[in-house]
Amino acid sequence: MDFSSDTAAPAHPAVLDALAKANEGPAASYGNDAVTTELRGVLAEVLETEDFDFWLCASGTASNALALSCFCPPTGAVLCHAGAHIAVDERGAPEFFSGGGKLQLLGGPQGQIGEGALRSALARINHDFVHETPAHVLSLTNLTENGTAYPAETVRHYAALAHETGMDVHLDGARLANALVHTGATPAQMSWKAGVDVLCLGLTKTGAIGCEIIVLFGGARKKFAELKARAKRSGHMPPKMRFLAAQALAMFEDGLWLDLAATANQRARQVADVLCRKPSTELTQPVHGNEVFARLDDDLVRRMRDAGATFYPWPDGSYRLVTSWNTPQDTIDALSGLFD
Repeated sequence: MDFSSDTAAPAHPAVLDALAKANEGPAASYGNDAVTTELRGVLAEVLETEDFDFWLCASGTASNALALSCFCPPTGAVLCHAGAHIAVDERGAPEFFSGGGKLQLLGGPQGQIGEGALRSALARINHDFVHETPAHVLSLTNLTENGTAYPAETVRHYAALAHETGMDVHLDGARLANALVHTGATPAQMSWKAGVDVLCLGLTKTGAIGCEIIVLFGGARKKFAELKARAKRSGHMPPKMRFLAAQALAMFEDGLWLDLAATANQRARQVADVLCRKPSTELTQPVHGNEVFARLDDDLVRRMRDAGATFYPWPDGSYRLVTSWNTPQDTIDALSGLFD
């Protein structure tokens, strides 16, 4: 019973097949290959636009840090939730890649920035006041680190508020597919149609080996040359980019990435239902995606661990259990058996 992380899951067989196909013979380096060229056309269909540029990375941390570094100067700041991945899980990578850009942490329930906190932060921005660090970017995460999903309408509303102050909007979509499945929004509705300037579209947690796509929309495309230069300088210009592109093609074919996310989300709901069969269990966050956060009594934790379940404590005193596309029904049945 592995509920440790969706990054612990294996790659989907379609991804492995795509890699084998991409491995047939030589191909041009650094994205100048036929597979990466094909990916652009597929992305245009997925995102419902031709007005974009993209870059491929192997990790979410690299994609977030690279993306933010193009929009946040060393003397500027990024507004994000206090529990955002860029704030608590990336070892200062955004600050490092931007050359000193600051993260300004905002509060809000369920891992989502509260509108009051956002409005207050935006009202304080003063680029002419030398003693403070003005924000240049608003960063949202979907799913959040608490497993909750921003509706596309909220993303659009927050992006509009940020744009009114001249800021750019970044969306960390490491679990974007899970958020799309929950909300029913399309990738376009959750990104450029909602005012997102730069999207980090994650596929690693959904079923790829390591594939994250930085997408620049509209006017943000002017940063593409800088993005490539920063990628090269930081060691994130894959020579054999076709192998990253091949993963993405496999995930997008026939909507596989959304189907896999739907399975992961369903398994999480099943886990929550099983855990809540014990009256002492308390869900600390709504289950919008593939993560369950719950307060569990010591006896249940012991029995689950004795049965081989892998899961981790969360800072708020709850436990986090994560499902994936590869979480089998047998695992849910085994967990349920502990309550018989």
